[in-house]
This record gives sequence, structure tokens and C-alpha cells, in this order.
Amino acid sequence: MLKLLKFIGSLFKIAFGFLLGIFLLFCFVGFIAYLFTPSDSESIEANSVLKLSFNEPLREQTADSPFEELPVPFLPTGNGVGVYDMKENILKAKTDDNIKGIYLPLTGIAGGFASIEEVRNALIDFKKTGKFVYAYGELYTEGAYYLASVADKIYLNPRGMMEFNGLSAEYSFYKGALEKLEMKAEIFRVGTYKSAVEPFMLDKMSEANKEQTLSFLNSIYDFMLANIAKSRGLSFEEVKRLSAEFVVRTPKDALTHKLITDLAYYDEVEASIKKKIGIKAEDKIKFVSYSKYDKVPKIKKDSYVESKIAVIVGEGEILSGKSTDETIGSETIAEEIRKARKDKNVKAIVLRINSPGGSALASDVMWREVLEAKKVKPVIASMGDVAASGGYYMAMGCNKIVAQPNTITGSIGIFGVLFNATNFYKNKLGITADRVSTGKMADIRSALLMRDLTDEEKEMIQGYINEGYEDFTMKAAQGRNMSHEDLKKVASGRVWTGTQAKENGLVDMLGSIDDAILLAAKEAKIKQGEYRIRFYPTQKSFYEKITSMFETKTNLKQELKKEVGELYPAMRFLDWAKRQDVVQARLPFGVKYW
Repeated sequence: MLKLLKFIGSLFKIAFGFLLGIFLLFCFVGFIAYLFTPSDSESIEANSVLKLSFNEPLREQTADSPFEELPVPFLPTGNGVGVYDMKENILKAKTDDNIKGIYLPLTGIAGGFASIEEVRNALIDFKKTGKFVYAYGELYTEGAYYLASVADKIYLNPRGMMEFNGLSAEYSFYKGALEKLEMKAEIFRVGTYKSAVEPFMLDKMSEANKEQTLSFLNSIYDFMLANIAKSRGLSFEEVKRLSAEFVVRTPKDALTHKLITDLAYYDEVEASIKKKIGIKAEDKIKFVSYSKYDKVPKIKKDSYVESKIAVIVGEGEILSGKSTDETIGSETIAEEIRKARKDKNVKAIVLRINSPGGSALASDVMWREVLEAKKVKPVIASMGDVAASGGYYMAMGCNKIVAQPNTITGSIGIFGVLFNATNFYKNKLGITADRVSTGKMADIRSALLMRDLTDEEKEMIQGYINEGYEDFTMKAAQGRNMSHEDLKKVASGRVWTGTQAKENGLVDMLGSIDDAILLAAKEAKIKQGEYRIRFYPTQKSFYEKITSMFETKTNLKQELKKEVGELYPAMRFLDWAKRQDVVQARLPFGVKYW
């Protein structure tokens, strides 16, 4: 008995020591963070230059790390800058007398063309004050150059490179891998263009998928080239020829054809900036990083008003449950819409969507909350880089839909994939299964892994998919005030750009998130200055962020990424296919820009 008591006492001491250690760690980190948090009185020195490096991906909301400003090299930093926050800081710099210009050190930008468009337009607005924008790159990707094309001076390293040869889309196919593993995919879908299932049934793109992919790539690229031509004072036809014929192959070619203004090394770029802001060659340029400038108070603080426009942000794959940094959880978004609907101070809602879709059930849950909110106040959808399939499902019930011309949307269709791994388990692992059942379909869930589907089961599942497609298209038609037949003509899983969607009636207006907010205010009959803008879900607190750093799941995922490297996306996709709802409303590809 005495030994038992001593053992329990030892366990208690260990547990107490562990909890005390965690508590002291939080206190220490909190104290350090306090020391390095800038006060409201912090300001920018005169004759400074704002440096926008784009080292982190463009996201819908800034994903800061609590350790961002701490001078400790091994602690994790942020993993994304919010597009709206970036625009707000550029607008702040526009009216900040201490900021003389913006410098863009560019190579590539991790973000979609709609996000780049938002930032690009903010830079164009910034230049209206007469302040300068200079860009420098050793390698410009298509996206990076598109942003740089608005600059007053575009510098390219004399030994650098520039991609100006068009856009391409590449798909991975898993049919051969499944055959080698002796696995079989049972495919259920509706829509000629709903090609999300093609990787499991084909070894190359279908003609329908090639058609739609080439169509939206051309739409995105023509829009981009037209804007480049306008910024560089060239004709659209000439710029398109340069790209189509791959004329620009060297830095000298870029200079000759006026896509850049200068060939220069970084020290020469620095000298040019010094001359522009009027400082001596030996003086140091006062560059201000984005993270520092983000913490500087606005020049003019907003006066307090009770009325609000709630911007509810959904980014990532759509799933049931709670949202994460990478997923849209229907429970989280539905709750935020519900709270905004019941809040008397919220006069309108903007639903900001950046999603390729996901669970059809989760999408429908959020659609229902949109309809309920629309009964009492305006709800405007604002589309980011992607708002397709389930992402479009979220938007279609709103009063109005706003998209960027280069947003990827549509893909109105659903599908289901079930994997039969019977032969894989039997022949590769030596595992078999047997069962007894009280009904002829009582073991249908076993069909996910350990037996073939019967014809009756296949017919039942396909019927469920067909019914889901009819429901999706009917609700979309109601939301868009179209006949069911007309809606189906632009559905069938077809992917569109924002420009194309505006032409075929799937969106109402082309514009930015700011345009969507202004439209929401107009619909609510409130004037600018009479409302505040608030983003939801609210960001995690300091201690919540610290706690998340120690979550085992997060750490394991990071380690797994390091171990499998380039194979991680494929492994993650297969894991997604295994754990998803049977019925999916999802884009037929992942969007990655180079």
C-alpha cells in the first residue's frame, strides 16, 4: 500500500512539473512578445520605401505566427498574408507622407491570379499620388511579371530569366497506379465536364476536359495580356504575339520588346532608388518591411459606428465540422452566418469564398444558412481565386455574386468515387474478409474496401448522384433567376472564368472584394463612413496560436511533408479520396500557379 501511495505521489509530481513548465513557457513567450510588440506611437521615418517581398503565400486572411517578430531563428513564422490586409497597407502607404514609394523584389508569387489582380489594382491606385513603384527580379514567373508590369521601373538581372510563354495546365492520373496495386475505382458522376474522377479512370485528359481547360486558360491569359499591354503602352496583338511565339527568351529580348524598362544588377537598382528619393550614394535606403508596416496605425483612424458589414471568409476544401486554416467547415461558416443574421448591428453580409469545393452535404448546409440570412439582410458573394463546384454552391443563394475576371468558378456538378481494394488486400497483403448480414445491403460500407458492388448497389448510388445533381442545378437556377433548362446549359460540371461566368449569367458583376463590400452597403442602403467592416471567423488569440504550435497532428504533418517531398500532394489526394463523403461537389483539379 505504501509503495502504491509513493507511486501515485511520483505521478502527481511529474504531472504537476509538466503543467508548471508549460505555464512558465507561456509566461516567458508572452513577456518576450510584449517587449517586441510595437506601441501605437511607433511611426515610420521620413523618406522611407515600403518593401513588399511576397515571401509568403497570398491568402484570404493573414496567418500570423505569435513568434513573427521574436529574434529567435528556429521558431515558426507566419504562413500567409491576407489579400485584403495587403491592400489596406498599400492604401495606408498611399496617404503616408513618410512613404515615398514601393519596392517589389519579385521572383514568383504563391497565389492565384485573382489575388494578384487585387494587389495589382491597389498598386495602380497607389501610383495616382505620384509616388513610384519599382520592381526587380532575377527570374520573373508569369504571375510575378503580371504584378511587376504596373511598375514605373521594371528591372531584370542581365543574366536573369523571364517566363513569358503562356499558361499551361497539367493533371496527374492514378489509373496505372491503381492497376499495379490491384485496386479498382467505382465511378459515379453527372456532367460531361465533371472530370474530377478522370484521374482514377483514365490515363490522359478527356476531350471535354481539354476543351474546358483550354477555354478558361485562354480567358485568364487574354485578360492578363490585355492589362500588361495597357500598362506597358503596347498593343494587345503585339503582346499576345510575343507570348504565343515565345519571342522573349533572354533579358535583352525583354528589353527590346519593352516588357521591362532596364537590365540591372541589384546595386544598380539601389542606386536608382536612392536617386529617386534624393539621398546620397553612400546613404542607406530606409526600407520598411511589410510585417513592420502592418503594425503601424492608420493615418486616419476610423470613427466608431455601430453599423457593420460582416465579411465571412471561407478558404480551402469544404468539409463538415469546424473550419481550419486549410479547410472550410460547414459548422463554423453556418454558425458565423447565423450570428451575423441575428446581430442587429450587422446591416449586410459579404461571403468571401476561395474554394475548389468538397462535400456536397456541407455545401448544402451553408447554402441553407445563406437563404435564411437573405430573408432579413443583403448577402453578397465575393469570389477569390477559385469559387467552383461546392464553392459556387455557397455563393448561388446570395443576392448578388461578384467575381474577378480571372476567378475560376462554375463546375456545377457532383460525383462519387468508391475504391475496391479486395485484390490488393488479398494478393498483396494476404488479408481476406467474410461476413454475415441481416439485409441484402447491410454490408454496403464494406464495398469501400473489401468486396465488389452489386449492380443493384451501383444503380442505387448513381441514382443518388443523379438526384443530387438535379437538386444542385435546381437550387442554382432559383438563385440565379434562370430556368432549370437554361442553367443546365452552363452546368454539366463545366469550369468558367469570372468573365465567362458573367456572360452566361452565373455571376452578376466583375470586381474586387472592395466592390462586393460597396455593393453590400448599397443594397443595405448605408453610405460609406456609416459602417465598419469586420471579418469573421475572428483570428485565433495569441495563446491559441501558441497552443496550436504544440499540436501533435500539425507537427506530424510538417514532418511528413519533409519526408515524402514531392509525393506529398499525391498522398494527400489519395487520403482525401478515402475519407470524403460519397457525394462530392468539387473542382476537377487543384490550382497551382508558377
